[in-house]
Amino acid sequence: MILSIQYLYWLAGAVLAIATVMTLCDSGHPKRWSTGLFWALFSVAFLAGDHLPPILVGVGVLVMAAIAGFGGVGIGTHKELAAESREASATRMGSKLFIPALAIPLITMFVAVALKTFKIGDLFLLDQANSTFVALGIGSLCALGLACWLTRDTPMQSIRESRRLTETLGWALVLPQMLAMLGLMFNDAGVGKAVAHLATAYINLDYRLIAVIVYVLGMALFTVVMGNGFAAFPVMTGGIGVPVLVGVFHANPAVMAAIGMFSGYCGTLLTPMAANYNIVPAALLELPDKYAVIKAQVPTALAMLVVNIVLLYGLM
Repeated sequence: MILSIQYLYWLAGAVLAIATVMTLCDSGHPKRWSTGLFWALFSVAFLAGDHLPPILVGVGVLVMAAIAGFGGVGIGTHKELAAESREASATRMGSKLFIPALAIPLITMFVAVALKTFKIGDLFLLDQANSTFVALGIGSLCALGLACWLTRDTPMQSIRESRRLTETLGWALVLPQMLAMLGLMFNDAGVGKAVAHLATAYINLDYRLIAVIVYVLGMALFTVVMGNGFAAFPVMTGGIGVPVLVGVFHANPAVMAAIGMFSGYCGTLLTPMAANYNIVPAALLELPDKYAVIKAQVPTALAMLVVNIVLLYGLM
């Protein structure tokens, strides 16, 4: 292929490397050395992770976790336009401000659909295994160019804003990659089999309602731990869903899987581990309580878990 997803990894690594340098050069940063080390390690993982021994990458991940755990990731000083200037610019631009944001999904869809099988010579234009992600990268770069053109600003300003957003989000920016690794580790370690053993040994699953409750609440709880319903799904479905609900009570696999994932999404509403949904919005909106989004979602999540138990029991 011509446009590989590896290029996007290198681009992300380069942006993080620039943010690292800017952080280390920020003499007013209260935690510039630990913060700089954190983003430097993250940058190296993108830039050279495939060429490093796995043990070194693992050590780097543990160092990052230690830095974040001890509060070593901070926010530096950022030069922003005065509030009056930003308001005047927003008024001047009006609804045009939404054009770059709307361009991302439109360009991504066009590239992913229209150019997926496009070839130049004998080579595919897009990485066939990751064509949608490559299309998203192309859409994001096009939107960046469009934003610079509309605002008459420079790419360097986008780098400064990138660093500001990176530091505002902090360690939460790393959670998606961390949780993906956690899901793979749980799967390889046979956690699903362990869950099945513990559930059958200590819980009487001979009753259909008990089995349904264990599956629904288990999906939510594992999602709370892993921050991702997709990571929790193979664990609980392999441990309870397939062997007990389908194998013993002859549940419809489609119903079991659909309601199981829905239960996992309820767990997503309850956990800071789902940083993209619960922590990032609070940080971007600069809410005084970083858990405000979760607190607002708790009643809905608990109510839907009860509904899921009733639905799965009645429809399976």
